[in-house]
Amino acid sequence: MSKAKVLFICVHNSARSRMAEGFLNAHCGDFFEAQSAGLEGASNVNPLAAEVMQEIGIDISQKAGQEVFEVWRSGPIFAYVITVCHESEAGGCPVFPGPAKRLHWPFPDPSKVQGTHSEKLAQVREIRDMIRAQVQEWCADVCGPITGPSA
Repeated sequence: MSKAKVLFICVHNSARSRMAEGFLNAHCGDFFEAQSAGLEGASNVNPLAAEVMQEIGIDISQKAGQEVFEVWRSGPIFAYVITVCHESEAGGCPVFPGPAKRLHWPFPDPSKVQGTHSEKLAQVREIRDMIRAQVQEWCADVCGPITGPSA
């Protein structure tokens, strides 16, 4: 069985899209092959996002960021393209051409959190958990029961 390709996109490809990619590959990797990209392909993952994902056993720190245009030029056909930009960024959220089914899952931007390091981590954990819940719900709807990290 071939896996359906899913592309998560946001503005920077440094946190939300990478977390969603990590969750989908971990929870529903038997059915989907996820990638992520951004309007601006960040060279580094947001360190807070990497830290909170590592807490639950998913490493998103090693993959280089990708620009949406570069992914489009490389030619893969995606079954789903899912934007994860927050509603306030709707004008800056990238568009990906092609026949994919489009979904929009708005999440707050982890790069905008404020406070002490501990307060920022707590806020990014909340965003992580929102993304995980959305991916799990979608996987359950599309694939049936999920597997993978549940912490």
